[in-house]
Order: sequence, then C-alpha cells, then structure tokens
Amino acid sequence: MFNWFACMSYMFVSCITPGPNNLMCMANGTKHGFRKSLRFCFGVTSGFTLILLIAIACNYFIYEYIPVIIKVMTPLGALYILWLAWIIWRDKPKPKKEEKKKMQLDTTSLWAGMILQFVNPKGLLYGMTLITNFVFPYDRSFGMFVVVLIANWFMVLFSNICWVLFGSIFQNFFEEYKKVLNAVMALLLVYCALSLFL
Repeated sequence: MFNWFACMSYMFVSCITPGPNNLMCMANGTKHGFRKSLRFCFGVTSGFTLILLIAIACNYFIYEYIPVIIKVMTPLGALYILWLAWIIWRDKPKPKKEEKKKMQLDTTSLWAGMILQFVNPKGLLYGMTLITNFVFPYDRSFGMFVVVLIANWFMVLFSNICWVLFGSIFQNFFEEYKKVLNAVMALLLVYCALSLFL
C-alpha cells in the first residue's frame, strides 16, 4: 500500500536540507534579493520535474523488462536513504571560503536553475530513489505519476523560496538549532528507509 507519509517525509527532508540548489537559493537571496532570485527557483523546480520524468521513464523500462532488479533496487534505495540520514546527523559547517566562492556565482536565470539539476548528484539520486522506492512498487498509474510530480514541484518550490527568503538569516537560525533540526530530519529519513520493508 502506498505510504503517503513516508513519501512526503522523504520529499520534504530531501528538498529542505542543504544541497547545491538550496545553497545557491540562499546565496541569491542574500546577494540579489527575493524578486530577482525567483527565476532561479522556477528553473530549479522545472529541472527537478524533468529529472523525475526521466526517472519515471527509466524505472518503467526497468520494472517492465527487468523485474529482478526490484529486489536489488529496494535495499539499495534504503541504504542510500540511511546514508543520507547519517550525513545529516553528522553534518558539519563548511569553511567560509567555500561559501564566499559560491556566493560570487551569478545564478539568477531560469536556465541556470534548470541546468544545475543535471549536474546535481543529490537531485539525480533523489529522483531515482523517490520513484524506485516510494512510487513504482505500489502504484504505476498515470494519475499517481501526475500527483507525485505536482507534489514534488510544490515541495521543491517551497523549499527554494524558504532558502531565498531567509538568506543569511536562515543560515544563522540553522546553525543555532542545528543539532535538533538534523536529528529530526535524520529520524524522518530512517523512518522512510524502514517503511520500504514494512
């Protein structure tokens, strides 16, 4: 049976935690302001949607023509989610020199946001894991794909706008409550991984 809570938890934790997209959004919000950064947010959201469409197509082929792969992909997906939980739990602040370099990039265009998705390992793994472990084993209908794509579109857009809005303020907040936030997000990911076998 399709587990909406596990699926949405995985989407939320994966989208809201720091990664290339969110750090670029935060940098844009700090450097260029909210309105100018919205184009980049829509680019990221559109790129993520394309990644999910590719993941659906790849997984459809795999599930239809190589059914044995399901037994391998589910534990690998669970291990990847547990690895993400471990990384979030042990997260350490990055050196400020790296942050300054990232903040100097001009990434306010729609195309910059879209292209980033195709070189973003977090996004690529997220797309494959979401479709392989949370959708395909339970429902492969066109309607379910549309619902997941729409839910993901809003989740990605919401997280990007949060990072743009808060900019440097969110960074300070995250540092202050880092251990609590990381623990909650890591536990949600552990739940997601365990739900694959329930």
